[in-house]
Amino acid sequence: MNKFFDFINLHGTIQERCSIFAKNAIDQPSWASSVIKYLEMNKDRIENKEITAATLRNNVKVIKLFCEMNDIPLPWKRITRGLPKARRYADDRAPTLEEVRMITEYPDRRIKPIVSVMVSSGIRLGAWNYLKWKHITPIEREGKVIAAKILIFIY
Repeated sequence: MNKFFDFINLHGTIQERCSIFAKNAIDQPSWASSVIKYLEMNKDRIENKEITAATLRNNVKVIKLFCEMNDIPLPWKRITRGLPKARRYADDRAPTLEEVRMITEYPDRRIKPIVSVMVSSGIRLGAWNYLKWKHITPIEREGKVIAAKILIFIY
């Protein structure tokens, strides 16, 4: 909501901005047209590849919920119909064997175990921020550690 309120030049705390917009949008329906202008501006940002269509859809959900909770009448079916479709998948791919070899040949010896864990387990870079020693459980057979189980949290 802050980005939207910045776009329409509302100032103050978030509570003040919400109150001002809700009051004005109910009293003067032309105020609600600023939502459409904001979405048009963001559609241009999508075309310039500054944001993705999924990001815009998430922004719309926040504004739509705010408007519905404050009884601000807007034609949401028409508005959302004009938005670009969001992809439901990431543009990720598994690294090729050659790419893994190239990365592990880097002279820093800390890189090889990190890359090996990421490639073999499928975890992403962000998972390392939350990983602690207590999340790693050794798997033993006949008194020897043969592997380890890593508990990954996705936030």
